[in-house]
Amino acid sequence: MSLVFPRPNTNAIHGKKDKRLMAEVNASPLKHFVTAKKKINGIFEQLGAYIKESSSFLEDTYKNDELDPVTTEEQVQEVRGYLAKVAGIGEVLARRHMKVVFFGRTSNGKSSVINAMLCDKVLPSGIGHTTNCFLRVEGTDGNDAFLLTEGSEERKSIKTVNQLAHALHQDEDLDAGSLVCVMWPKAKCALLRDDLVLVDSPGIDVTTELDSWIDKFCLDADVFVLVANSESTLMQTEKSFFHKVNERLSSPNIFILNNRWDASASEPEYMEEVRRQHMDRCSSFLVEELGVVDRAQANDRIFFVSAKEVLQARVQKAQGMPEAGGALAEGFQARMFEFQNFERRFEECISQSAVKTKFEQHTVRAKQISEALRLIMDSVHIAAQEQRLHCREISEDRQDRMEFIDKQLDLLTMDCKAKIKKITEEVERQVSNAMAEEIRRLSVLVEDFHMDFHPSQVVLKVYKNELHRHIEEGLGRNMSERCSSAITSALQATQTDMIEGLKLLLPNPVREQVDKLVPRQCFSLSYDLACDKLCSDFQEDISFHFSLGWTMLVNRFLGPKNTRRALMGYNDQVPRPLALTPVSSSMPPFPQGSMTQEELMVSMVTGLASLTSRTSMGVLVVGGVIWKAVGWRLIALSVGLYGLLYVYERLTWTTKAKERSFKRQFVDYASEKLQLVVSYTGSNCSHQVQQELAGAFAQLCQQVDITRQNLEDEITDMNSKIELLDSLQSKAKLLRNKAGWLDSELNMFTQQYLHQGR
Repeated sequence: MSLVFPRPNTNAIHGKKDKRLMAEVNASPLKHFVTAKKKINGIFEQLGAYIKESSSFLEDTYKNDELDPVTTEEQVQEVRGYLAKVAGIGEVLARRHMKVVFFGRTSNGKSSVINAMLCDKVLPSGIGHTTNCFLRVEGTDGNDAFLLTEGSEERKSIKTVNQLAHALHQDEDLDAGSLVCVMWPKAKCALLRDDLVLVDSPGIDVTTELDSWIDKFCLDADVFVLVANSESTLMQTEKSFFHKVNERLSSPNIFILNNRWDASASEPEYMEEVRRQHMDRCSSFLVEELGVVDRAQANDRIFFVSAKEVLQARVQKAQGMPEAGGALAEGFQARMFEFQNFERRFEECISQSAVKTKFEQHTVRAKQISEALRLIMDSVHIAAQEQRLHCREISEDRQDRMEFIDKQLDLLTMDCKAKIKKITEEVERQVSNAMAEEIRRLSVLVEDFHMDFHPSQVVLKVYKNELHRHIEEGLGRNMSERCSSAITSALQATQTDMIEGLKLLLPNPVREQVDKLVPRQCFSLSYDLACDKLCSDFQEDISFHFSLGWTMLVNRFLGPKNTRRALMGYNDQVPRPLALTPVSSSMPPFPQGSMTQEELMVSMVTGLASLTSRTSMGVLVVGGVIWKAVGWRLIALSVGLYGLLYVYERLTWTTKAKERSFKRQFVDYASEKLQLVVSYTGSNCSHQVQQELAGAFAQLCQQVDITRQNLEDEITDMNSKIELLDSLQSKAKLLRNKAGWLDSELNMFTQQYLHQGR
């Protein structure tokens, strides 16, 4: 009886591969387990690689200090735990195989049934041979058979069944609960090539340790085969054992083989009756007592065979002899067909059952893991997306803020320049006016200077230095009193306006500390007049000069400069060159220059002085004229008064008079010199104010530049984060899609292998 599995609806990419796998399944039901095992192992390998990739991705993401957390430590630990679990499941799946355990009373032919199924005499059987321990028969890729006992890695070589029987009976440490693995070459037995393990057991009537047997050998069994003796009915010992199995396992797959059915050939008239009785008893046991199958399924679980005949026929066929040759009882072909039917049903049952029992739980677990990972990657994707949007908003906000700062800074710069220009012009005007007023009051300041005066050069030098210092300090103090208060107030008001204007461009924490960052020191103007250098060429004249003397009279009328010109006879005018253009004779001569009244008087006095100095005759003539005009008495009186006045002035020409004359000359000289630096001093003070305001504005602009640079750095950081989050988001999306793909693979496996029989 052949089993055809329905073809699942798969993608085109898996079409050829699935067709090949289904062809193998159709060839042998056991291939169903082999292909399922290969498929699930491949899925778990992919799942393990996926979890490893996901774990590395989550760990790198969690440890990335540049990003806000998009994953948690719990998620990292969870995925790391999945990696260990999947690795463990993969190791278990690699060792998974189909397992069938044969039970029955002693000498019921359990070993013969196994040998018949293996088509070779693998286990000792027949008269004189009873199985004294559990024998596990599985395939090996090598060419030599060997034994492995519990607790030992030693391989005991066996070449024949007799050597196996001898080895089993010679080992005194073996008891009914021991396990011996018989590793048989797969090349010698096709059944062992499909991951099938057959377990032979001692008779269940030789021990009472049934519970330990079940715990040790039966919990992972896919199929149980009860080998009964058709010459007797089911015994209570056999029933009790399977009742215990049914209690431990949920709906175990149980087959009942009524062995030695060839004995019925001697009594053909009772064959059907006996068969019916055995069928009823076995069906009742499976359906009513154990409840593992229903009445319709029971007929496919109960068979009547002769294992000895089947083994003999298959050995003969392997040796090239006819199957039916030799001494075989009548009805052999029917019994052979019955055994083949059992094998087909057994293969169908164990293949489907093993796939379900061995792979279903792990498939469900794998789906849970893939779904959990999909949810984790989805949460990482969402968190990265939200953080990316947040970074984008911050970047755009900082960009807008930076553009606003640039525009406002340009406007504030123009406004501050206008204010600075206005206040500097006002400072220059105030300082110039104040200095002009102080120059007019310079005589008062000089009169306030008191120091011992002496006409000697040494004392005069010290006197001048101290006077220069007194003038410097006095002018500076007076001008400060006049201007500093108003200028400082205007300066501070302008600074306050600048700070308040630029505060709006600074972040809140910096606004509160802007007064500390931009210190507004007490500003004071520096009036550097340098009187010592300015008046360094001052030459005093403190010699006696009679007020009615000729020099003093000329000086009084012409002034000091013109007096020197008149008395010394020189002209400081630059001579003008004659015109080179010829002048017409018809035109009157053009004067070389206009002569002022002052220059005319200088010329007259100069001529008079020259005349009187040229000859004394002029004196006599003038004296005679005056004598005749006014008389000698008046002349004598005038000369006496003139002399008295001279004597008086000479006597009163003391040191104090000299000091007063010195101060008067110094005031005249210093006033003239200071007038020359009024404009310079005003410009210097306005420059100081400009420097102070420009420095304060530069400090504020520096804070704005720092704020702007911080915004640029923040924008750069946000853009870097956005790029990193884009990469992270793409990776999380890819891993999420991989989890979905693995889930679809698991669903396909479930439909193809686990739900096939439903």
